[in-house]
Amino acid sequence: MLSEDQLAKLRTAGKVSAAARELGLSMVKEGVKLYDVAQEVEGYIREHGCGLAFPCNISINEIAAHYTPSCNDSKVFELGDVVKVDCGAELDGYVGDTAGTVEVGTNAYRDLVEISKTARNAVAEFIGDGIPLSEIGRTVEMTINSAGFTPIMNLCGHQIEPYNLHAGLSVPNYNNGSDERIRAGMVVAVEPFATNGSGEVRNGRPGNIVRIARERKISDPKAAEFFEYVKGEFKTFPFCARSCDFPDAERLVKTLVRHGVLSSYAELVEAEGGIVSQHEYTFYIDGSRGEVTTLP
Repeated sequence: MLSEDQLAKLRTAGKVSAAARELGLSMVKEGVKLYDVAQEVEGYIREHGCGLAFPCNISINEIAAHYTPSCNDSKVFELGDVVKVDCGAELDGYVGDTAGTVEVGTNAYRDLVEISKTARNAVAEFIGDGIPLSEIGRTVEMTINSAGFTPIMNLCGHQIEPYNLHAGLSVPNYNNGSDERIRAGMVVAVEPFATNGSGEVRNGRPGNIVRIARERKISDPKAAEFFEYVKGEFKTFPFCARSCDFPDAERLVKTLVRHGVLSSYAELVEAEGGIVSQHEYTFYIDGSRGEVTTLP
């Protein structure tokens, strides 16, 4: 179980994450740049005393996850886009991970947008100590199927530990038959993804999000300096060049990827081009019921 001090940090990170999520979703309008939304979301997190647990993901339509705008990205939201905003704050390693979905100016996908939220909220009603992972997955799957959509089965929620965004348990979005159970003291993210496609994602283009893959000697002095900056600023968390307060960060990220020091995350794309929605909460399991830490 977390101490009072640890729990206070988790709650602070969650509250900041949730407010940043709502800020980002409120900015999603036709003609607005993705870059501007990402910068505002991340700026809010930093201005409120937290670090970035990962870059603000802004994934549109068939892209389910791992899109964040680059430093010179001019892409704007278009009428009818289904937009996922996924962000996270961290405070001394304690993380709030949260996401929501909105549709730009239309209601063509209203049911799809809402059903991932309904599935998340259904899990929130019973998640707690001793609940089997398969029961969470079954609830998500049945809820999404009941609306005529499909959960994305190769994306899942996850346990979170200090400085480790994806730790221990994976929380399925379908009944995988697992007899593993949620336990008191855990921090877990539940994030149903719903689609009108096949229910599977594949790797798309290499994205702008990276993480430290390994330590090795770097001969380029500027790249070595940048690597030390990255370790201090982001520690073990994923990051992107846009989030770096360092000259020529985009070039230096690419240099370190080429040298195998950093590895990049591919964009995750629905296999049949289906539209994807996502809603996510982080929970602290403090007993028979889980506490949602990512409420504004």
